[in-house]
Amino acid sequence: MYRYEDLTWPEVNDAVEAGKIPVLPVGSIEQHGHHLPLKTDWLCATAVCEEAVKRNQDLLLLMPTVFYGYTRHVMDFPGTINIQYNHFIEYCLDITKSLAYHGFKKLILVNGHGSNGPLVEMVGRRTNLETDAVCAVLDWWSLTTVDPQFNARWRESVFPGGTGHACEIETSMLLHLDPERVRKEKAVNEIVKFNAAKSKFQWVDLVAAGPVHIVEWTSSYTESGVSGEAMKAAAEKGKLILEESARQLGAFAREFASRPAYKRQDHHKRPPTFPLPQ
Repeated sequence: MYRYEDLTWPEVNDAVEAGKIPVLPVGSIEQHGHHLPLKTDWLCATAVCEEAVKRNQDLLLLMPTVFYGYTRHVMDFPGTINIQYNHFIEYCLDITKSLAYHGFKKLILVNGHGSNGPLVEMVGRRTNLETDAVCAVLDWWSLTTVDPQFNARWRESVFPGGTGHACEIETSMLLHLDPERVRKEKAVNEIVKFNAAKSKFQWVDLVAAGPVHIVEWTSSYTESGVSGEAMKAAAEKGKLILEESARQLGAFAREFASRPAYKRQDHHKRPPTFPLPQ
C-alpha cells in the first residue's frame, strides 16, 4: 500500500521504522480560463506525486491532497475558493507537525499553485525550525527543469510567457489526465500584459521569472484567465511532462533519504535566559 490513508495505525509504525517519506500534494480550487476545470492545480500536483510514489513504494507514502489554497488575487473569477494565507499555513503545518510527531523525520511538500509557493515554503521552514523533522518543498513544474534539455523536447510556446497559467503545460497535463474535462474549443492564447510589455525586470513564465515580482489582481492583466499559449497543448506533451516530473521527484526522494541530518549549533557564549522568540 502506498496511500497513507489506507494504512492502519500499526502499519504507520512499520512505515516509520522503514524510513518512509510522506509526500504531500498541495493545490487549489481556482479558475483556469474558459477551457480547464477548477481542479487543475490539485489534480496536476496529485498526479505527479502519485506517479512518483507508485514508482518508489519502498520509500514513499502518498498523503491525501490539500485541495484548497491561497487565491485571493483570483477572486474576480467565479468558482475560485480562497483560504486566507495564515489559515493555509497553519493547516499545512498541522499536517507536517502531526507526521513529525508520529516519527516521520523526512517530509516532501509538492506545490501545484504558484501563489501557494511562499506559503508552502514557510510551512517547510517552520516545520524544520519547530520540529525535529526535515521538510523539503518544491513546485511540481520545477522538476521539468532538472534536465536542462527536457523542455526543449516538447515546448512550442514562446519564452517567457508561453507557460504560466492554464497554459501549454497545464492544458497538456489535463489533456493527458482528464481529457473529457478540457473544453479544447474554448482554449485561447493570451500573453499577460506585463509579459507583453517586455520588461527586463518584471516577467514571468511557469519555469522562470524576472528579478522583480508585482502580485496584482489576476483580472488586471488577463481577460480570459489564461496566462500563456494554451492552444499549443497536446496530450502527448502532458504524458511526457508527467513522466519526467515523477521521475525527477523519485530521484530527489532517493537523494533526500540519504541526506545526513545537519545538527544545529548554538554559538552563544552565555546560554539564553528565555525561550527563542517566536
